[in-house]
Amino acid sequence: MSARDIPGDRAIAPRSSGLTTAGGRPAFWSRRPVVVVGGLVVPVLLLAAWQWVTAAGLVPAYQLPGPVAVWDAAVDLLQRGELGHHVAISTQRVLVGFAIGALIGLAVAAVVGLSRAGDVLLSPMLAAVRAVPSLAWVPLLLLWLKIGEESKLTLIAIGAFFPVYTTVAAALRHVDPHLVEAGRSFGLRGWSLFRTVQLPAVLPSLVSGLRLALAQAWLFLVAAELIASSMGLGFLLTDSQQNGRVDRILLAIVLLALLGTITNGLVGVVEKRLLKRWA
Repeated sequence: MSARDIPGDRAIAPRSSGLTTAGGRPAFWSRRPVVVVGGLVVPVLLLAAWQWVTAAGLVPAYQLPGPVAVWDAAVDLLQRGELGHHVAISTQRVLVGFAIGALIGLAVAAVVGLSRAGDVLLSPMLAAVRAVPSLAWVPLLLLWLKIGEESKLTLIAIGAFFPVYTTVAAALRHVDPHLVEAGRSFGLRGWSLFRTVQLPAVLPSLVSGLRLALAQAWLFLVAAELIASSMGLGFLLTDSQQNGRVDRILLAIVLLALLGTITNGLVGVVEKRLLKRWA
């Protein structure tokens, strides 16, 4: 007997999940062309508003240069051979610092998330260290590591450490114990159990932590390049501020936004591959 045969009741039609239609086709907002074009709508509107505000003279040019002036500043730095070096140096610092911080964060998360003793001993101290602002580390790192790449990479690694540590440690505490017992029944212990069972179980949380860590690494980059840096987008920001070059300040901000978006997209590609393999 079907639902339509029951008196007083109506047949329940299949519902769309929001990602697909009832026929199994992608919903409108889930189609790739719509996602790509839709993601460009707000930036294009903001760019148009920016151009209109500056062209109409609503804001003085020395406070808010127009998009054309920012483009000219980019072309000028490219012709001087400086812009590529700024971008390359900053990207290298972020990626290296992110990798170091994420790996250490994953290791500490495993200790805290899988060991009650590790949780009791380390969690309070790490919660206190996490509350320290990024700029507060600068004088100490200068004193310990002097002026050089080590101090900058250390600060970026500190920024990348905590998102990975926090998300993965919390997820490991809630791994299904039946899943762990099943792994142990196959003789898995220690590292093999963590690599084979527990880490794949928290893979979505790990990827979320990596996304947050990468964003945090870009945030800490500017603070890191305040440490007597002579290259990088953070240096370009501070140097332009001292020279009153608002066009270069806006250029550095736009480049940081673009680079952050690109690296976040790369993490998304890695996420799809990991989920396809482990999920």
